[in-house]
Amino acid sequence: MASEMKIDHREKAYSLLQADAEKILRLIKVQMDNLTMPQCPLYEEVLDTQMFGLSREIDFAIRLGLVDEVDGKKLIDSLEQELSSLHEASVDR
Repeated sequence: MASEMKIDHREKAYSLLQADAEKILRLIKVQMDNLTMPQCPLYEEVLDTQMFGLSREIDFAIRLGLVDEVDGKKLIDSLEQELSSLHEASVDR
């Protein structure tokens, strides 16, 4: 029973981190589509702040043993790749 609870907590923690990563991606998409260009300091500040916050969340979950370090790094790397692709697409318009 205890190991099932541990697995459930780990899955829930990772799901919450994934949801936060998706929120960042949606926020940046909206900002790029409607508000500012990627060269804008406001865009860069929002992106940096959101990514820093997510990285701190992941670090905390790793320290608690809820998320594996490799999985946390993959989540950040995946989001960075998606954001980079989004940035490149907006510049190519």
